[in-house]
Amino acid sequence: MCLSLIGCGSKSNTSSAGQGSAPKSSFTPGSVLVVFFSRAGEQYNVGVIKKGNTAIVAEMIADRTGADLYEVRPEKESNYNVGYEKLTEIGLQEKRDKARPEIAGTLPDLSKYDTIFFGTPVWWEDWPMIMYTFFENNKLSGKKLIPFVTHAGSGMCGLDQKLAAVYPNCELLTGIAIVGEQAQKDPGPVKETVNNWLENLGF
Repeated sequence: MCLSLIGCGSKSNTSSAGQGSAPKSSFTPGSVLVVFFSRAGEQYNVGVIKKGNTAIVAEMIADRTGADLYEVRPEKESNYNVGYEKLTEIGLQEKRDKARPEIAGTLPDLSKYDTIFFGTPVWWEDWPMIMYTFFENNKLSGKKLIPFVTHAGSGMCGLDQKLAAVYPNCELLTGIAIVGEQAQKDPGPVKETVNNWLENLGF
């Protein structure tokens, strides 16, 4: 899903963060985590779906890397169980308000992970505000961070640099931007693209 239907302009599948490069050695098994936010229900150009676009990509990453998965879920799930157009309005209002929606359940212990993937749909050229709730409750330093997004035409839209600004003491590696519709409707080629990207990162 991408709530940012205009602006940014980039439609490439990958986005270089500019602050890190592909590591030459393998990552340590058991030290990788995939944190993601994803929405099912009625979504842009795919109808009503049972699994969110970002969730599909997150599972592809976990399959390839053996990473643990953590899904960011809102405490008030009902606030987001609405149609696509209404969801765009909610996302925009949360951004204007700089809202920090509460996260359901217990946050993960990130201390045991060396590398963390952060995944999200692009909402109004930004991370959804609930992801900032996660960021602000998890101070990180010295870790490798890798962003991935699903979108409807905006590409990475600068979310990699926003992540770098949140965690200036971490190493940002090259992220990837996947068209949400493709992840939902034609996952085979998307998985190949994701695997090639991960191979370039050293996985």
